[in-house]
Amino acid sequence: MPVPPIHPECAVTTTNRRWEGPGLEAWEAWTPRAAAQVLAGVGVPWCVGGGWAIDLWLGEVTRTHDDLEVAIPHLALDAVRQHLRAYALFSVGNGEVLALPDGAVHPSDKHQLWVLDAAAGRWRLDVMQEPGDARTWAFRRDPSITLPRTDAILARDGIPFIAPQCALLFKAKYMRPKDVADFERCAPSLDGGPRDWLRAALARTHPDHPWIADLEGQHARR
Repeated sequence: MPVPPIHPECAVTTTNRRWEGPGLEAWEAWTPRAAAQVLAGVGVPWCVGGGWAIDLWLGEVTRTHDDLEVAIPHLALDAVRQHLRAYALFSVGNGEVLALPDGAVHPSDKHQLWVLDAAAGRWRLDVMQEPGDARTWAFRRDPSITLPRTDAILARDGIPFIAPQCALLFKAKYMRPKDVADFERCAPSLDGGPRDWLRAALARTHPDHPWIADLEGQHARR
């Protein structure tokens, strides 16, 4: 199994990092359906993010996926931690992976948790905290960029996932080959509203981004 790269937002920024738990080679993520089964009954909003969200929107698996990201409102963290108490949780960020025992306070400067299936010794899920609430989705890197949660969160076969325009807004920052591939597969099928929202959000967050011209060209052809 290929070793997935550490998420760009977890890149090392300190010289004395700590890494508790298995290494990256231990990533063997759940599928979205398996995650939905684990999270059934959690009672708070959640959704699949990243490349899996694009594939759920397209209705097919278009590429391999190294991990599985789900997003939750930050106010839902305690409920999610309680629901996942059968697993070991780790706080992730700044190049560190730190055990988060029951009752421990999650660091306020980190938004990410990894879920470890300790019995199998495998990482199963990457949980991202977002600044929105049950009614409103907010972009973590600029919380003033929002959508009603009913527009930002879609579903396929009972699995909630982030809408493609929101997923692509996250992917625009890094432009890794898989991000570009996801954009090229997805963007031509975006309807006018989502396409125009993404174009405006990119103009605000990445004014010189090459995807803006691509989206404008698609608008002109329709």
